Parts: sequence; C-alpha cells; structure tokens
Amino acid sequence: MAELQQLWVQEAVDSMVKSLARQNIRKMQGLMCRCRASCCEENQASMQQEHQCIERCHAPLAQTQALVISELEKFQDRLAWCTMHCNDKVKDSIDAGSKELQVKRQLETCLTKCGDDHINLIPTMTRKMKESLSSMGK
Repeated sequence: MAELQQLWVQEAVDSMVKSLARQNIRKMQGLMCRCRASCCEENQASMQQEHQCIERCHAPLAQTQALVISELEKFQDRLAWCTMHCNDKVKDSIDAGSKELQVKRQLETCLTKCGDDHINLIPTMTRKMKESLSSMGK
C-alpha cells in the first residue's frame, strides 16, 4: 500500500509540473526566445551589450525555474520528514513489543496519511506558484 501511495503522490506532482509547464513556463520560454532574437538583431549593440540583453531576457525564466525547484524541494523535505516520523513511531512500537502485523499496519496507515496529506497540499502549492509566476511575468 505504501508503494501505491508513493506512486499517487508522484503522479500528482508530475501532473502539477506538467500543468505549470503548459500554462506558464512555455509562455515564458516563448517570450525569452523572442526577446533573445531581438537582442541579436540589434546591429548597433556591442557584443557585451548583446550578451547583457540576452541575460536580461533569460532572467525571468531562471527565476521561474528556481522558484519551482525550491517549492518542490520544500514539498519533498516535508514528505520525507513525515515518512521519517512514521518510521520513528513504528520503531517505538517495536521497542514496546508490538506484534509484527500490528506494526506493519501502523506503518501503512501512517504512510498513507502522509501521502494523502501531501496530495492535499498540491493545489495550494500550485496556486502559490502560479501567483508567483504570473507576477514574475509582468
């Protein structure tokens, strides 16, 4: 059951990332490419000015990538903490002499709750990222 829950969490995160890419990041990539092309078309600019222009064009996309990576790392850290907490609870049960089947069920229940709780966080995390991304695009 824990493997299935892990798969559900992974699928939910993948779906969120694909949605962000489709609805936000691709638009930014298009803007960046057009911006960079205009930098290269400026005949009067020096090589250094052209390079600075290209860097300015790339900055919003770099910020976007950093934001998404940061949010996903925080999500992953919270999920890891939750699963570690489950393992600690099970360890305590083993130390207390609980039966193996009871310990397995306890672990499965705890891990399932971690997965469910984190799947439920995804819409809020998505909304937060989309708000941040839309403010970056302005």
